[in-house]
Amino acid sequence: MELIDWIVMLAVTLMAITFFCGRTPANWSRENRARHLAGARMLAQAACSLWAALLLAARGLFALDGVLGLHPAPLDALTGVAILIVCACYWSIRGRKLLKPRRLFTAC
Repeated sequence: MELIDWIVMLAVTLMAITFFCGRTPANWSRENRARHLAGARMLAQAACSLWAALLLAARGLFALDGVLGLHPAPLDALTGVAILIVCACYWSIRGRKLLKPRRLFTAC
């Protein structure tokens, strides 16, 4: 895939996250709005991290000429991909938890 295709995929993903997570009800408090905004930000971070991991895997490992003619060591590239995927999973889980409304009386 060309780099333009990768950039378009990232833009579409970020627009979808913004569209689905951008609206908050008018009767929410500031604290709930801040939680919702932090959750949307974490989902956007997760999308960017996953995009970077897939781009690194596609361009760094499976490209014939590498990036700018450079060939990273496969172990280094896989380590970077693994770290980015772990960060994406963590941010996705935390972001989804922040998007859910807080439960009242959870101790009961």
